[in-house]
Amino acid sequence: MVVANESTRRPRRRDARDNRERIVTVARKRFGSDGLDASLNAIAREAGVSIGTLYNHFPTREALIEEIFLELAQASVRSAEAALAAEDPWQGFVEHLLTMAELQATDRGFTDLCVRSLPADNPVERVKTQGQRLFHELIARVQAAGELRADVDVTDVGLLLWSTVRATEDIRAQAPRVWRRHVAVLLDGFRSSAAHPLPEPPIEGQLVRTAMTLEH
Repeated sequence: MVVANESTRRPRRRDARDNRERIVTVARKRFGSDGLDASLNAIAREAGVSIGTLYNHFPTREALIEEIFLELAQASVRSAEAALAAEDPWQGFVEHLLTMAELQATDRGFTDLCVRSLPADNPVERVKTQGQRLFHELIARVQAAGELRADVDVTDVGLLLWSTVRATEDIRAQAPRVWRRHVAVLLDGFRSSAAHPLPEPPIEGQLVRTAMTLEH
C-alpha cells in the first residue's frame, strides 16, 4: 500500500485551490455579463475544469452565487446604513440610489440578484432581507422629511430604478455612464416639490418581483 506523504498531498491541494480560483474568476465575469442564469457548463469549460469539478467546489448554483455576490450584497447594505446616517435625508437617499444603480449597471448578475429570491438560508438572501428592511426605513425617513413625494411606494422606487438601468443596458458599451442621466431624471420625478397626483396606486410587491424576473 502506498501512503501519500506531505509532498504528494500539497500539489493536489494547490491544484484544487487553483481550480476553485479559476471557477470563481470566470463565474464572476459570466454572471456579470450574462446574469445569474449563465451556463455552468460554459463556466467550467472556460475555467479549464470539468463540470464535476465545478460541482465539487460549488454543489449548487446558489452556492456559487453566494461566493460571487455576498460581498456585493454586504456593500449594498453598508450603503443603505450610510444613507440612513446621512445628515441630509434626501442626499442620503440619492447617494444610495446612485450606488445601487451603479452596481446594477456594471453587473447584470447583481441586477438579477436584486429581484430574485434565493433559498432563505442562503447568506446572500439574509443580507438582502436586511437591505430591504433598511430600504423601507430610508424611504420612510426621506418622506417624513418632506423631500420624497408622499404617494411614492418602496416598490415604485425599486421598479423604476431597475427599469431605468435595464433600459440603458444595450447602449452602455458605447455610453457606459448614460444610466446616470436617466437616474437623474428619475430622481427629479421623486421630489415632492414637483409632484403631481399619480393616476394609479403602487403595484403590489410580489407582482413587481414577478415582472422583474419574467424573461421576454
